[in-house]
Amino acid sequence: MSLKTPMKIRMLQRKLYAKAKAEPGFRFYLLYDKVYREDILLHAYAVARANKGAPGVDGLTFEAIEVTGLVQWLTGLREELKTRTYKPQPVRRVMIPKPGGGERPLGIPTIRDRVVQTAVKLVLEPIFEADLAPEAYGYRPRRSAVGAVRRVHQLLKDGYTDVVDADLAKYFDTIPHAALMQCVARRIVDRDILHLVKAWLKVPAEETGEDGRTRLVGGKRVGKGTPQGGVVSPLLANIYMNRFLKYWRGSGQGERLRAHVVTYADDLVILSRGSAAEALEVMRNVMTRLGLSVNEAKTALRDARQERFDFLGYSFGLHWHRANGDRFLGASPSKRSILRVQDKVRKLLQPSNPGTWQDIRDRLNHVLRGWSVYFA
Repeated sequence: MSLKTPMKIRMLQRKLYAKAKAEPGFRFYLLYDKVYREDILLHAYAVARANKGAPGVDGLTFEAIEVTGLVQWLTGLREELKTRTYKPQPVRRVMIPKPGGGERPLGIPTIRDRVVQTAVKLVLEPIFEADLAPEAYGYRPRRSAVGAVRRVHQLLKDGYTDVVDADLAKYFDTIPHAALMQCVARRIVDRDILHLVKAWLKVPAEETGEDGRTRLVGGKRVGKGTPQGGVVSPLLANIYMNRFLKYWRGSGQGERLRAHVVTYADDLVILSRGSAAEALEVMRNVMTRLGLSVNEAKTALRDARQERFDFLGYSFGLHWHRANGDRFLGASPSKRSILRVQDKVRKLLQPSNPGTWQDIRDRLNHVLRGWSVYFA
């Protein structure tokens, strides 16, 4: 869920974006005082509140904060930031199922840390938004997965049918901290901001073992990875992926290979006219230099005129008109997406569901509306 950004904050963001866009080599050095501005912290809390989410390791909920006094809580947080005594707490790690099977770790920061991360994101995002390549669609203002889907579909119709169906191995978990901090420091020279970002990268995770005991893992000794679940993690992931996209564009690979890249966070496809194999080799080499790796088991070359490939829940490639049997290059919900929504509907409608019909109806409509909007 998103909230309308107050005008005063939007004006700040516009100024930061305009400066960054006009001067690509400019490094910002007075930003930290913006993070603990009262209006920015209040809006950051409202954004975190709207996104809901479970409590972190301290067990503190939004309701508990508001019962004891939101103004007092924000004043204390602002004072910690102002006096440089703020330190992030460990994230609570839980395992969530992956659509393709298996599990992936999700880090849940405390509300306090989510608010500060949101405040930093409000300040940093417009600066880096000025630098991000147009091929990137994930977690950006006025961009979406639907936009990426439309771009892929249009490229197929334009004849870019030789496809690298790519998969990066644990992208969020393998981003090198040192290289990532260099990317951030190319634009940000404010030491307090850099200190915050580094602290969030190095924060340990609290997890529960099979014996039921909790323990801290990771921390300062870990030199890679940005925890999924953190507010700033998508922005940091975009900043690092931009290194690949800048190389692709700056070295003229698109023109040389007659190929286009489309990314959404760590989801990536390359569509070309007859150069998919070479494009894959270029991507593999660049990713290796960046400290990342291609998941060879899930990466493949596809001829969209003969076979389909999946991207962001859609299946792209050869389709048939039901009426006359004519073939065309199209997009439709993938088999996995259909199975997932069927499973959600099945669980809602099973006779053992204890909810009232009104509650089940509302949840069912929410699922179906979301499905219809995305796959329209």
